[in-house]
Amino acid sequence: MASTLIQFRTDDVSKAQASLICAKLGIDLQVYLRMCMTRLIQENGVPFSMRVDDIKNKGIAALKRSSERAIESGVADMSLDEINAEIDAARAERYGE
Repeated sequence: MASTLIQFRTDDVSKAQASLICAKLGIDLQVYLRMCMTRLIQENGVPFSMRVDDIKNKGIAALKRSSERAIESGVADMSLDEINAEIDAARAERYGE
């Protein structure tokens, strides 16, 4: 697929601020702009929000979801030995041991 160059002008401060935010998100400005175009086309509109503040809370949210799932499935009070036995059984099933 052929590629094309898209250019636009912005002030230096805006570019620097946007680049800094992208760096905090682990991407560069060019990747972000390609993401925007891809998603814009896929969703036929502006489909997402990425905020640095959201990243800080992802780990805590993941731990809460794991805890809730453990409670729902009745494994929240398992001992370390029981957890390791479950892991060993899953590995044996997966790898035919």
